[in-house]
This record gives sequence, structure tokens and C-alpha cells, in this order.
Amino acid sequence: MIADLGAEVIKVEPPGGDLTRRRGPFPEDKADPEKSGIFIYLNANKRGVVADLKRPEGRELLHRLLAGADILIHNVAPGERAAQGLESAALRAAFPKLIIAAISPFGETGPYANWRGYELTLSNAAGWATLSPGASPYPELPPLKCFGSQCEFQGGIHAAMVALAAYMHRLKTGEGQSIDVSEQEAVAAMLEMNFMHWTYAHRETSRLGSRLLGPWFISDTADGKIFALAVEEDQWKRLVELMGNPEWANDELFKDRIARGQNQDALKALMGEWLSQWKTQELYRAAQEKRVPFAPINTMRDLYENEHLAERQFFTTLEQPGIGGVKLPGMPSKYGATPWALRRPAPKLGEHTEEVFCGELGILRERLNELRKAGVA
Repeated sequence: MIADLGAEVIKVEPPGGDLTRRRGPFPEDKADPEKSGIFIYLNANKRGVVADLKRPEGRELLHRLLAGADILIHNVAPGERAAQGLESAALRAAFPKLIIAAISPFGETGPYANWRGYELTLSNAAGWATLSPGASPYPELPPLKCFGSQCEFQGGIHAAMVALAAYMHRLKTGEGQSIDVSEQEAVAAMLEMNFMHWTYAHRETSRLGSRLLGPWFISDTADGKIFALAVEEDQWKRLVELMGNPEWANDELFKDRIARGQNQDALKALMGEWLSQWKTQELYRAAQEKRVPFAPINTMRDLYENEHLAERQFFTTLEQPGIGGVKLPGMPSKYGATPWALRRPAPKLGEHTEEVFCGELGILRERLNELRKAGVA
């Protein structure tokens, strides 16, 4: 995010490369660390260097970089930071103007500080998974985490925001600072009213149970799925008209939105036959005309072809060497005076090591070659 907005960002990777290089997806499903889709998406606009921070020579290279840097963002675990020269207190002493944003699963203080945690761990530790999937009737099934690495991304977004706030503070005072970002807390902070239910009434929210109001469900259409929603009474009346005023809609089971919620299974079965006769987009637009808030369940292809996102130029094409044009999501906001841009492709492993260390930091090429032979750079 910071790189997309114009900052000069240098990604420091270990000799084996960032782990995301191994994750893919890959073109034609052929694993290639230089063609990982997730790596390209997360690292466009950055330059890349290699330095083994577990060795003193690698830590010296990092310190040469930090001498001219404004912000350092990393997610090395607290228990491993000393061995890699990344303890916040030591870095603050060496670089008083540096802003250090250190991301970890549970933060660098407290009884869990040195515990390891991954996406599944964090989704449960933060309380997110216990709420998902919502309104589940299957208590025997376990909680579910959201797809991908959303907990890590929440930690990254928070780190970017507070690092820029710290940078503004430094512009006023000349002082750097260290920032301790907990991924568990970043996720817990976005769980909306669920904490307040406990605060106000000691009532535990859960993924289990049914919706109080109806209709509120996802159903099949002729070519996909749609979110059928009409919980206000005036919305329901307009939906009944759209359905052709079926006789069953006047049944006592569906007399109001509470009754429709209590009898959601019967309602879904009766509406399902009608819904299955529509194509998703045609039903979506027909419901819009009646001011009934249905919503299509979009696939990735649907989003790529979405006319609204096309008009806003959300997706953009990046020319990635060795692959060609790669269509990526862009920034979810617009800037009148300082528009974001894709200026460079994601770096190959160590692509800019010589450019940065020799060309900008003055390290002799002979010395860099020695470090490369030793597996440090």
C-alpha cells in the first residue's frame, strides 16, 4: 500500500526468498518462485535485495539500509528478533529517527508474546472464527476461518496506517518510535457489536442459530447464486409482487418478518423454485427496480467483468517479466492530487541487491561478491 502510494520501498528477503514465493498460484500450475501470483500482487512497486539477517554480515547490510530509511516494517517473531538484529529497543538506540513497525501474532508483551501463530490460530484466537459461518444450523461442525491470510493482511494494514501516523509525528518532532502491532488485536478490533453484546448483557454471540428476520438467505439461480434479502415489511410486499403474488405468501407462517425468520427453511424452499428460474443478473436488476435489496454472489470472473469496477478502473494490468500482462486489483480509493500507480513489477529474488548495496550504499562489488559466495546476499 505504501509503495503504491509513491514511497520507495526496498524488500529485504533471506537467501531462499520470501515464503510467499512458494505459495502461488502459478501460471499453468507450474511452481516457479519468480511467478507466484500472491508474491507479485503484494510486492509490485518494490525493489528487492537479499540479506541473511541470521548472520552478522547480513545484519550489517540491513543497518546500512536503515541509516537512510524512514520506516522499517517487519513481521519477525519477538523471540527471533535479537538473533536477526531486529529488537525494537536496540534499533531505536542505533537509529533514533527510525520508525519501526513490528508485526507479530500476539504482540511483543504478555504471556503469549513468544507463541507461534498462523492464520488458523489467529482467526480463532481473535474470536473471528467462532462467528463464522453465520447462522449455521450445524453445531457439530467446527468454526471456519475466512479464506486466505486475512488476519495477516489486517495486521499489515494497521501497521501501514500507524507507521504513516508516526512519520507525521516525526516530521513535527524529529523523533522516531517503535510500534508493536498484534494481529490478534487487529482482528478482534473489527468484530463490531459482538463485544458490546457481552458488555451490555453478558450475551455470547455465536455462528450457531438462525436469522431472526426473513427472508435472509443465499439461494441457487439458473446460472449462479443470489443473496435473497427483504426483511423490511415494505420490501417484502414488493418482493411478493415481483414473485407474482403466490398464494403461500399470505400464509400465517409468513405474516411478518419475525415469523418469516422463524420459518426460514419453509420460506427458502417455497422461494427456491421461483429463484431457480432466473439468471442471477436479471433477477438482481428486476429486484433493484422494485427496490428489493437482493445481491448477486459474485465469482472472481464476475468481478473482473463487472461494469462498475471497470468504470472505476479498479483492476489494472501489470507487465511482469517472464509472465506478461497480469491483471491485479488496484487501490480501493481515488486520489485527486496524488494518484497511486504501478511503477515497477515485483522484483525477482535479489534483483536489486547490487543496485542498492553498491550503487547507493557504496559497498564495493568485490565485497558484495564475497557475501554472495558466502550465502549472505
